[in-house]
Amino acid sequence: MLTFTIVIFEVNELTERIGFVMLVAMSLTMHAQQLVQDLADFRFSDPVAVTYNPLTYAWGNHEQYLQRYGAGKKKVLFLGMNPGPWGMSQTGVPFGEIPVVRDWMKLDGEIAKPIHEHPKRLIEGFDCQRSEVSGKRLWGYFAEKFPNAADFFADHFVVNFCPLVWMSETGANITPDKLHKEVMQPIEEACMKHLVAVIQELQPEHLIGVGAYAEKKLLLAKKQLGNDALKVDKILHPSPASPAANRGWAEAAEKQLAAMGIVYS
Repeated sequence: MLTFTIVIFEVNELTERIGFVMLVAMSLTMHAQQLVQDLADFRFSDPVAVTYNPLTYAWGNHEQYLQRYGAGKKKVLFLGMNPGPWGMSQTGVPFGEIPVVRDWMKLDGEIAKPIHEHPKRLIEGFDCQRSEVSGKRLWGYFAEKFPNAADFFADHFVVNFCPLVWMSETGANITPDKLHKEVMQPIEEACMKHLVAVIQELQPEHLIGVGAYAEKKLLLAKKQLGNDALKVDKILHPSPASPAANRGWAEAAEKQLAAMGIVYS
């Protein structure tokens, strides 16, 4: 009888844990859907010619990313700025270098087309032959340390602050920090609301900005949360536009992470 009682307790505990893990993934999905709604009505003028939101046309793959890898608490949350043209813009996954998303993460969700497509920035999804260098560096490093993606995502997660992609008439990428403050203010408010909600759901111990822009947003989120225990740091952005990253991004990031007490054997 005693053994039976213990087994029932363990099963109930396991059921509660599984339920919590699934609930977190569902909550992340709901927060992402709310962010889509919050950003739906914004329109942009010169220098912006076309705007993409991968959370709409690539929702199938983004939802799969959240459901498969966003479940449960995380120790470390990495934050990027916004989608790159050949990464998340194509796959719906932050820093979403296509071979990594397809072969390491094993994601295969539906990716459609944006309503208004830039002729020089076509969305081809998994058929895109271009490489997202930032994503190749970031995810390539984690894939080397964690051959099984599930092992990485057991304690880590990666999100972008803003899901929008802005392009000029020529197809050139326009980053959020290049847009006027009055234009970005309501967008940043919506994105900050989403970021705070994600942190509350995942309950990480460490917030790490991929670059200085992301670190600033994490510091603001920490202030809003009023949680002094949260650790906020940054690592070098893996962009090919960064001379420091081009000299050896993985080595530099590894040293920065080690200084934070995050070491991968």
